Amino acid sequence: MKRADWNLLTCVLGASVLASCGTPGVPMPPVLELARPVTDLRAARKGARVYLAWTVPSKTTDHQTVRHPGPTRICRSLKVEIGECKNPVAEIPASQFPVPAPKKNETALKIQASYTDTLPQALQMEDPTADLTYAVSVLNESGRTAGLSNLVQVPSAPTLPPPDHLTAEVKSEGVVLLWACPAAVPSNPPIEYKLRIYRREGPNDRQAKPTDARLSDVNYVECTQNQLPQFLDQTFEWEKHYDYHASVVTLIAQPGKPEVEIEGDDTPVIQVFAHDVFPPAVPTGLQAAFSGVGQAPFVDLVWAPDTEADLAGYNIFRHEEGGQPLKLNDEPVKTSAYRDTNVQPGRKYFYSVSAVDERNNESARSEEASEQVP
Repeated sequence: MKRADWNLLTCVLGASVLASCGTPGVPMPPVLELARPVTDLRAARKGARVYLAWTVPSKTTDHQTVRHPGPTRICRSLKVEIGECKNPVAEIPASQFPVPAPKKNETALKIQASYTDTLPQALQMEDPTADLTYAVSVLNESGRTAGLSNLVQVPSAPTLPPPDHLTAEVKSEGVVLLWACPAAVPSNPPIEYKLRIYRREGPNDRQAKPTDARLSDVNYVECTQNQLPQFLDQTFEWEKHYDYHASVVTLIAQPGKPEVEIEGDDTPVIQVFAHDVFPPAVPTGLQAAFSGVGQAPFVDLVWAPDTEADLAGYNIFRHEEGGQPLKLNDEPVKTSAYRDTNVQPGRKYFYSVSAVDERNNESARSEEASEQVP
């Protein structure tokens, strides 16, 4: 091949290569980095506060790791359906919910986020039987979003503050809780209010994580007499520590709809030691009867039984005229009857009975009953 022909071929090949380098390929879409919408938004209300929680998205809509997150908007609406979040009640910067980038071959960590929304009183009164709807919208650093989260709802009805001066007093019949009369209770059918009382074991007695036992819902109304409202707890165990608290519950009952309730804020916790220093009731109806015809003489005693749940038994006492009473039994007598076989002819005996409980609290002695042994 001549040099001129070789040069021509080289130029043609070079031009072909250059032309192929300049040919455009398949166009790539722009990367928006939009976080996936939240799907597990939860809401719970207590008093005037609504507690929101959700999982922070770690992936974008195009299955990439979120690298440049933006703020999260908290959206709230009364009655109006949420389509977009133009007027958020709050905007939380991304720095509050940092999502660490996963290392190679590791799964991205699930970061839990939360926000507490305090409801203005006017909003609670605007439509007490309606619901408040919440959503969150996660933005990128350019202020764009892939859409709202799932929607959640809580009642919008107003709640009342807890009663003042909750106190507790341990008595023989149980733990008596008292509280101050409410100044005024709104009348707004179909809304009514109850006082809900809770109890849990104190730190010295609980075996595991403390749990609140709901004791009762008491009508919460203005006092009509000069007497503090009260509640008697008889389901506790003696010699244990307990914590009590209460809150006012808003109840909404509308025909054809399930009842809705919202708990208000709690009272301060009242600590109680249920120490039993209370003796059983004094036995009554004691009777004594001699018997001994054709057999060894004895005196039978009977009396009305005590009904205390923690009754351990009875002690029996006897004396003669002018003498001091002596206890006849070594262990508590379990039944309300006793036979005295240690009697002598020609003597008169005076008997009395006391009741004793499981913690050795002893009642006063009963009225005496006497019997003459012939």
